[in-house]
Amino acid sequence: MSLFTNSAKDSPPSLGPSPAVSPSPSPSPRPNALLTTKTLKNTILKSHGRPPWYGEDGQPISQAFVVGIAGGSSSGKTHVARQIVRSLGSIPTVIIMSQDSFYKPHTPEEIKLAFASRFDFDHPDSIDMDLFASCLADLKNLRQTNIPVYSFESHQRLEETKYLYGATIIITEGIMALHDPKLRELYDLKIFVQCDSDFMLARRITRDIKERGRSVEGILEQYLRYVKPSYDNFVGPSSRYADIIVPGKDNSVAIELISTHIRRQLEKRSRHFRRKMTVSLQRSLSRGPPRPLTNEELGLTVLDQSPQLKGIYTVLRDVTTTRQDFIFFVDRLATVLVEKAMEMLPYRDKTIETPVGVKTIGKTIDTESVCGVTILRSGGPLERGLQRVINDVPIGSLLVQSDSKTGEPILLHVMLPVCIRDRRRAENAWVFLLDAQIGTGASAFMAIRILLDHGVPPSHIIFITFLIARSGGIAHLRRTFPEVTIVTGAVDDGLHEAWVEEKEEERGPDWEDEGGRKVWVVEPGMGQIDKGIHKHLLTSWVFWDLVMIITSSLVLRAHATIETA
Repeated sequence: MSLFTNSAKDSPPSLGPSPAVSPSPSPSPRPNALLTTKTLKNTILKSHGRPPWYGEDGQPISQAFVVGIAGGSSSGKTHVARQIVRSLGSIPTVIIMSQDSFYKPHTPEEIKLAFASRFDFDHPDSIDMDLFASCLADLKNLRQTNIPVYSFESHQRLEETKYLYGATIIITEGIMALHDPKLRELYDLKIFVQCDSDFMLARRITRDIKERGRSVEGILEQYLRYVKPSYDNFVGPSSRYADIIVPGKDNSVAIELISTHIRRQLEKRSRHFRRKMTVSLQRSLSRGPPRPLTNEELGLTVLDQSPQLKGIYTVLRDVTTTRQDFIFFVDRLATVLVEKAMEMLPYRDKTIETPVGVKTIGKTIDTESVCGVTILRSGGPLERGLQRVINDVPIGSLLVQSDSKTGEPILLHVMLPVCIRDRRRAENAWVFLLDAQIGTGASAFMAIRILLDHGVPPSHIIFITFLIARSGGIAHLRRTFPEVTIVTGAVDDGLHEAWVEEKEEERGPDWEDEGGRKVWVVEPGMGQIDKGIHKHLLTSWVFWDLVMIITSSLVLRAHATIETA
């Protein structure tokens, strides 16, 4: 399919956001600040957060949509990729992934040749195609990856790598993007950018002088010796594998057709996770279970319900509790919960010598890495307990919020410890997942799925929470992730519907005629009903979490977040 278009008279596609998925796009004229940056390669671009990418069984429901863009050197591949992102508008997450990162490491002799413009960077053998395909396959299958970083100034691959995770759409671009069959198998859409050779040479001279510090003589010599033969022998012939051929300029019509196709493919893959969980929960509550499930049947590790523990919860549930007392008892309870969770880690014998010269056998943690991950919104208070018990524990964070219009859980922020970002280390790591309560379980679902995507074994995840609703989503969560350990201080029996009312213009398609949407409230819980509208108890122990949430929201509104490693 060839899309040679003469659209010089057409106005360029709008830079503003269009509907997330729409067969006939109607972009807004508002400029997209995200796309005004100098380079977007190998970067996570976020618009409004990432919706669930998994089903009710906890398994991924679809792969990321991968677009491969090939063409001659300086034909406009990166420009086409940026224009596609512009035209798509408001989409969850996108990666523009460059082939340039995957040049092989060079020997000292090869580096000397490179500085003399005598090394062939345009031959397929100069690119680590196996690593390129491996990283792309990880991203397509919704796993994290760590791609190499290449320096054109030093002509060498650097020791550092760049962490990438969480793309709904992956756009790869490079001269050999369509050459290797392993890469072609991963693409859902293959594009070739065709451009006049003189125009490509002029662009290459300008780019290499400004961005790569090259001389005109060196650029021309390299072009005639390597670039032109490579295009004739490898790059140009790969166009036969393309689904679409796009001109290197004046291509707005082609870009719009490509973007419409991608949006339609995303619509086919869309899911409404929380809505389906809520329908299931409603059905369960309306029928009524034959009997309440016990803590043992739910597979929960619950603190011994001693009078002291009940006294702590009495203080925390009491609406008249002072701010100072609330903070004190939350910190105390968090420490007790973490100490209980520490019992779930593996231990081994360790022989030590005491100050009096006597050797004795004790215990020490038998694992390479232990870390914590906080679900930002209410998991923050548990961090202090974890830091008291493990002094130097690394702690990451996830920001999961409900979409104000659809009620879906939305992933807005991922900042994980290094031991999880590396899959090989993640397979041996133990993770304490921290959140204040489990009601419907939607946020817990998403957080566990993220850890599994990074290679953390489910048996190595220990979920610590203050409170669980017995009749909520915990049963579904346990059926889906039976190997995950859940440690809690209390299990409340009640879970009921409440209504949240907002302005008419803020209502999404799931709002009822009565003018509100349903939320689920744990009872007796640690919340309150104020003037007929459900509100979570905004106590001081979530203050810093709220500061982070507000800051993240302001950044997202100012411009789409660009997350780098």
